Parts: sequence; C-alpha cells; structure tokens
Amino acid sequence: MDKMLKGIRVLDFSRYLPGPYATLRLAEKGADVVLAEPPAGEPSRSLNSAVFEANNRMKRSITLNLKKEQDQRTAFDMASKADVIVESYRPGVMERLGLGYKKVKRLNQKVVYCSISGYGQETKGMSHLASHDLNYMALTGMLSQLKDEHGKPVHPSVQIADFLGGLTASEVILAALVHRFRTGEGAYLDVALTDGLYAMMNTNYAISKENGAHKGIKEISGEKVCYHLYETMDKRYVALAALEPKFWRAFCEFAGRKDWINHQFVRAKKGFTIYEQVSAYFLSKPLEEWMEISLQLDCCLTPVMEIGELDQYPLWKQRAMAIRNGSQLATMYPVPGKISEAPKQGEHQTDIVNEWLHQGVHTTGGDKR
Repeated sequence: MDKMLKGIRVLDFSRYLPGPYATLRLAEKGADVVLAEPPAGEPSRSLNSAVFEANNRMKRSITLNLKKEQDQRTAFDMASKADVIVESYRPGVMERLGLGYKKVKRLNQKVVYCSISGYGQETKGMSHLASHDLNYMALTGMLSQLKDEHGKPVHPSVQIADFLGGLTASEVILAALVHRFRTGEGAYLDVALTDGLYAMMNTNYAISKENGAHKGIKEISGEKVCYHLYETMDKRYVALAALEPKFWRAFCEFAGRKDWINHQFVRAKKGFTIYEQVSAYFLSKPLEEWMEISLQLDCCLTPVMEIGELDQYPLWKQRAMAIRNGSQLATMYPVPGKISEAPKQGEHQTDIVNEWLHQGVHTTGGDKR
C-alpha cells in the first residue's frame, strides 16, 4: 500500500484538518507530500500540537511567504512540477497569489488541482462565508440525526464534516489520477465540505421523502430492542446490533430467554416489558465480562470503547495500530512500512528545492530558512 503512489508529488497548501487529512491518506500510500507552510507555521501547530502531529506525519515541510514575490515564484515553480496540488484558502485567494488553477495549468497541463472549501468555489451567496465543522453538520441534516432523548442535537466530539471532507477529497484526487494515467488529462476538483456529508445523508433523505420519517431506517435507529445501546453494571455501554433473526436468536439463547425470540422488534422504550428485561440483563454484568462474551458469541455485540482503550482491543492491536517511538498511532490498514513523524517547520527546505526545482539528489536532513 505504501508504494502505490510512489513518485507522485503533492504540494499541500491546506490548513487545519480536511486538507491535511486528505494528503495524509495520500502520504500513507507513498506520495511525496510537501507541506507549504507560512512563516508563522501551519496554523494547527499553535492551535493544538497533537492535531498537527496526527495529520501531518509522513510529510515534508517547506516555509514559503506567499506575500513575497520571490517565494511566490518558488511556489509557482513547484506547482508547475507537482502531480497534485491541494489548497483550502477561501475562494479566490490562490488566484490573487498567482497560484490559481488556470495559471498553473498553462505550464502543468496534467496537474490535479484540488480546492477544498466549506460550500464550494462558486456557490452563490455562500462561497464567501466562514464556517466550521458544526455548521456543515447542521446544514446537511447530520446533526438532526444525532439527538438525545429530549430531541436536542448532540454536539459531536469528532469533526465528522472535516474528516469526511478529507476522505472525499482524497477519493476524487485518486480518481483524477487514474483518469490522468488513462487519458493524459489533468483536472480541477472543487470539493465542498458539505458535499460528502450531504451525500452521506442519501438514504435518510430518500426515506424522508418517501414516508416522512426523519430518523432514517427505523429498524436501526435505536428504537428497537434488537438494535440498541445498553448500559452495563459499571455504567459503561455495549452496542447490540442483532438485526438479522439468527443473531437475535443466538443472543436470546445465550441469555437463556427463548421467550424473547419472537419479540425482536419491540420498542426500546420504558414501559415495554421485553426492553426492560433485556436492559436488566445487560445491567447484570460489567463491561469487561460483556467484552469477553462479545468475542465468543456471534450475535453482533460489541463494547462501546473509550478512545484511550483502543490500543488494548484485539482488533486494533492486529489491524491498524502502528508503533512510532514507543507510542501507538491510528492508521489506515495495512499499516505503512515507514511512518515518519510530522516535520518541523521548514525542515526539508533545501532538499525540496533541490529535488523539485533543481533536480538535485536527495540528501538526509535539511535546513530551515
């Protein structure tokens, strides 16, 4: 996997989460991703160092002041040799800096140029508006699907729009590269963070239009006893998703309650006897015991894990947890053969200029400018 994009040069002007996450996905597949940082550094360095470290590993860094003519020329020269360019400035900024797609394309016909923004480059009335993850989730209907028992939208602690936007960007970049290899043509990609979320609501939207239901597929919306989150003895939670009859039967037989089998789709609500009995059953054991059961009993049962516990769970130990300097990293599977740390600002300045602009030989180390 980490050699699939070997030789592909990616020039990354993006900031914070969506763009860096997209180019991280490319770096993990072997692309040479160069992070073009402003003199003050990529903003997430000062916002939260963990955010920067997590999303910019396996990349190299060059410092460019795009307000200065000399650095603009350097950036343009690099853009003319890049396979992929990713930027996340507000619409129109790259054009004002002399790095817009049309200008770059004159010298680099095959470039795949990806602009990531909140609402798209030319969406009337909205393309200029500032927004963040929570706004995108609100506008696409995603937040309306995440409500507590009182009907209040739950504030997510993971940036779904940002990360899904990054995945959307990496997906269309890879598709554009395939197209280029087949036809020799480059592409301009206008990726709005709302695009991925809106497309993700496809099924829920269709159901709403069909029958007026606003919570998607009712059997898996948490309203049925067979597909629900249950509290354990130690105030933790497990996820039971026994949607198919054979899995529900396996669960009921394990519990010694064959009388539950014919009540798979009873409402998961207080006052319904079966639901209260199943709830009491889960309350009879601590999470650790349910975890052991879930690894033996084939009934779609899993513990609700906390982030700090993931490195102890068998799946992630075997599949996608990489070790770097004694600590574990969450990566895509299969784990890349080499995982370098996020670069220091401008760490690879000389190497990058030599390789990209002067066709020099790669040397170890670099220097800051």
